[in-house]
Amino acid sequence: MIDFHLNYGGQFVQISQLLLFLILFPVVTALFMLFARRGSERCWIVRISAIAIGGAVIVLLLSAFDKGFVSYQIGSEQIGQLMFVIEMLLAVYILYLGVKHRKSFTIALILVQAALLLVFEGGLISGIHPVNSLFVDQFSLIMAIIIGIIGSLICVYALGYMDTYHHHHAEIKDRRRLFFSVLFLFLAAMFGLVFSNNLVWIFFFWEITTICSFLLIGYSQTPEATNNAFLALSMNLLGGVAFLGAMIYLAVMDPSGKLFALDSLIHSGYGVAIVPAVLISFAGITKAALMPFSSWLLGAMVAPTPVSALLHSSTMVKAGVYMIVRFAPVLSGTTEGLIIALVGGVTFLLASGMAISQDNAKRVLAYSTIANLGLIVACAGIGTFNLMWVAILLILFHAIAKSLMFLCVGTVEHRIGSRNIEDMAGLIVRMPKIAVMMFIGIAGMFLAPFGMVISKWAAIEAFVNAPFGLIFIAILAFGGSLTVFFWSKWMGKIISVTHLREVVENSVVKEKWAVLYILTGLVIVVALIFPLISSVLIEPFVMNIYGMTTRLSQANLTIMIMMLGLLMIMPFSMLFYRTGSRQVPPYMGGRPMVSDTKFSGSMGVTRQITLSNYYLENYFGEERLFMTGVTLCWGLLLLAGILLAGVIL
Repeated sequence: MIDFHLNYGGQFVQISQLLLFLILFPVVTALFMLFARRGSERCWIVRISAIAIGGAVIVLLLSAFDKGFVSYQIGSEQIGQLMFVIEMLLAVYILYLGVKHRKSFTIALILVQAALLLVFEGGLISGIHPVNSLFVDQFSLIMAIIIGIIGSLICVYALGYMDTYHHHHAEIKDRRRLFFSVLFLFLAAMFGLVFSNNLVWIFFFWEITTICSFLLIGYSQTPEATNNAFLALSMNLLGGVAFLGAMIYLAVMDPSGKLFALDSLIHSGYGVAIVPAVLISFAGITKAALMPFSSWLLGAMVAPTPVSALLHSSTMVKAGVYMIVRFAPVLSGTTEGLIIALVGGVTFLLASGMAISQDNAKRVLAYSTIANLGLIVACAGIGTFNLMWVAILLILFHAIAKSLMFLCVGTVEHRIGSRNIEDMAGLIVRMPKIAVMMFIGIAGMFLAPFGMVISKWAAIEAFVNAPFGLIFIAILAFGGSLTVFFWSKWMGKIISVTHLREVVENSVVKEKWAVLYILTGLVIVVALIFPLISSVLIEPFVMNIYGMTTRLSQANLTIMIMMLGLLMIMPFSMLFYRTGSRQVPPYMGGRPMVSDTKFSGSMGVTRQITLSNYYLENYFGEERLFMTGVTLCWGLLLLAGILLAGVIL
């Protein structure tokens, strides 16, 4: 029986019903998708579900944005028992797959996790009943917007993408019913994770995201996809073991179970909360694919592009940083928090460097994601009020811009047959609309006045007064410079003019266009209204936690609006490049030119113009930087473990 704790009159019941709807409705959709045999049925189910989820998120936002922290109780032991049964069934399933594919490390981890879960559920959890199992506040609202709107748009985009995907990959078994079912189950798990105030529930949804990512990464069932899926599974199971360790520690320390309420744990103080905070932060580092666990996210690029967009923007990796940011007040001012921040800082710097050496567009996006997640964790580890503001803003802007970029790359790949950045030269001529969208998406990642740049500038200011702040300022300065390098050369390729003149974007299906237009609009609109988002959602949340917050001055807002207007002149003018324009031949320093961009070389030989970016593999190659990052981050994590052992003992 569900027992709702009423507050704010009848409005509280409405909010609680919306929370339950957002968690349960995607599960119902996932079940329907398993039985939708015809493509037309699948299309309508996905479209209607996306509209319903997006609409419910907007209604929730309008209902709860000014309520602060609102929680309610679900008094049902059966729900906890059902979660335990599902977790054990998943453990058996993973064990079966591990044996089948001879993955000994996965087998060992799932056996350890299952044993710890049996110990916890069998003897320690009795009597543990947190007062409020679900909640909503401004931060969870921001996460719900990301999950519900961006995640749903990706599901709609996947309709057209998967048709083209199987047309180009006829050798891959068509398992779209399972694919779309897992997509919506992923969304349900994320809603459950960000709305749960009960650590037991959070762990349940945490593990559901792990199994969903495993199934989606291994969709094609090729040897490479299977190996990469198990890599992701193993690294996230390692984080799951740490999460379980945190719950067992709390059960021993507080048999009453009050500390299993997330809000109570965060406000309990350093002495009680630091051990679970560090263990759950370790789990967050594995799920967010920070070094030394970044390889699983790079391996996930083998999955269809909508999976990459979902993992990077609204689900998997965002779950990791979400939990670390939640524990930022506990980590603030502690040695353990500083170590976690250094892991994030090292990840940001080295991943930004490795992105320079990549010509595969999806790998550039992957390293960019890892770098930005590292910066978010660096902010959360230091944990001051202004860095909390920065971390949440980075989560929001990164989700929108990165989802747009991944979906654009997927569309380009299907049209030109390549995801290599060098093959995207002249995209402004061949796919002008997509090129404009990519230009805006890239601008959203590294140009002012978009929130990514503003957040980094605010982070530099905040780190000035933080412990060891000069280290982080240096990391941010050098890492930010590397970011400008790899984004700028990609942007240059897109808008360069080549001999390739054929327009190849006319066959893009309407679902893709609709999603890409919406995401492009969101990048611009959120840049325009982000001061409103900050004042309505982020600032009140930070104020409630710290008693102080960061605010934007009126002068800064005016400058931001002017900069955005000037910045948009170039990409939007590209849409009208044919109208009244006069094309002139390229200038080759006095060399004779012909109309097809060829020129006369030495000895009368006619040569084709070729332009190529620098990738500087000798300086920024993966072989050079990856092991350095792994070694440094493992050393930092081991140091955190030694400090944690000292606290426990």
